[in-house]
This record gives sequence, structure tokens and C-alpha cells, in this order.
Amino acid sequence: MERLQKYLAHAGVASRRTCEELITAGKVKVNGQVVREMGVKIDPSTDVVEVSGKLIEAREEKVYILLNKPKGYVTTLRDPQGRPKVVDLLKDVGKRVYPVGRLDFDTEGLLIMTNDGETTYALTHPKHEIGKTYIALVNGLPDRDKLKRFQKGLRLADGLTAPAKVKFLKKQGSNALLEIKVYEGRNRQVRRMCETIGHPVLQLKRVAMGFLDLDGLETGKYRHLTPSEVKKLKELVLKSV
Repeated sequence: MERLQKYLAHAGVASRRTCEELITAGKVKVNGQVVREMGVKIDPSTDVVEVSGKLIEAREEKVYILLNKPKGYVTTLRDPQGRPKVVDLLKDVGKRVYPVGRLDFDTEGLLIMTNDGETTYALTHPKHEIGKTYIALVNGLPDRDKLKRFQKGLRLADGLTAPAKVKFLKKQGSNALLEIKVYEGRNRQVRRMCETIGHPVLQLKRVAMGFLDLDGLETGKYRHLTPSEVKKLKELVLKSV
């Protein structure tokens, strides 16, 4: 339960003092009834509040979460196959949040989750070109010419990819560990790019998105972005428009 004037102020109607004046002036209704008394409490989840005939809805507090997704989790909110979902890892967050883009079932790593629809749209829109960095263990040892094809763009079933950056990190047995940075969000893009050059992905992890990385964050754990990180993230999108 929340005091009516506080609810109105948090919803952005006006300052709390002005909201009190609106109540005493008889301009506020709760469930169709005019309320003039101070101290009335409402339940924002069930009560209908109007000011001068306009329906008032509370502003939802925005939440921004950085999750280190494990393998074996889907990034959809529902799964017909009953597989584990990333939201299952956030049960104590207390708010409904959604993934920014997707990581497929077998891919692990950095995933931003938020209830800020505008920021989600901005971060996933192709025109913003936010870099996403992956570490990929691929089958075999691609030569220099094959890796150069990433920089020129690779022809996939859904068209030519934007130029990507790739770095050979080291051999791992008979396989190669690559760092791949892409600027698009196509479905299973990194896996398909590696298949195109003849070196399918064996393991894949996203380790960075823009300036954000997984430093100190264990697999399956999450943290809230700091206010300065949220500000920087939004500035990054604005700069890339």
C-alpha cells in the first residue's frame, strides 16, 4: 500500500505538494470515487487512479542487469521444451526483465537484461553497431587467408555480414582459440561465420559488449549496472546514431 499523494508524485504527475493540492481540490479519483482527504492509501497493482479524468500509471523503476549466462539456458521467456531459462537465474531481482538480444542455448557469456524497452531497442538496432566480442574455440586451425575473410564480410544465407575483427589467440590441441568481434546481431552469427570458413565452433562465449565485460563475474551470476554504467551505455547508443 502507498499514500495517494506519493503515488501521484512518483508517477510524474507533479510535486508531492502539488499532488496534495490536486487531491484537496477534488481532482483525483480512486476507483471512480473522488478523494479529498490526505493519508488515503492505495494498492498500485489493483486500484484505478485518475487525475482530471486522466488515468495515471506508476512509472516502473528501470533495472539494468549484467548476467554471465551459462550454457544450457535459453534466452526466451518461455520454452516449449521446458529447458532452463535465463530468467530463472534472476528470481530475487523482483522485477520482470527481458534479454537484450539473444545468446543461443549452447553459448555462454555476457547478457544484458532490463525492463527498459527503449534502451533494448536502441542496443539491438543494427544502425547503432555496438561491438560484441566473443571467444570461440573452433575445430581445426584456420589459416590467415580464412581469417581475413571476416574483415571483408562473409556471405551467409541471409546476406553479406558487416566487416568483423578476428584475432588468433592460441592453439588448443589441434584446434584454435579465436577472438571475434562483430557489429551485428544476426541469429547464431558467429557460429555461421565460422562454419562458412570451414571451422565450426566447438565452444563459444561472449565476453564483452561495448565497454562492458565479465570481469570478476562468475558463470551463472549477475550484477546490477552502476548508474555511471547505465549513463555510459545510453551515451554509447546516442553517439552511434
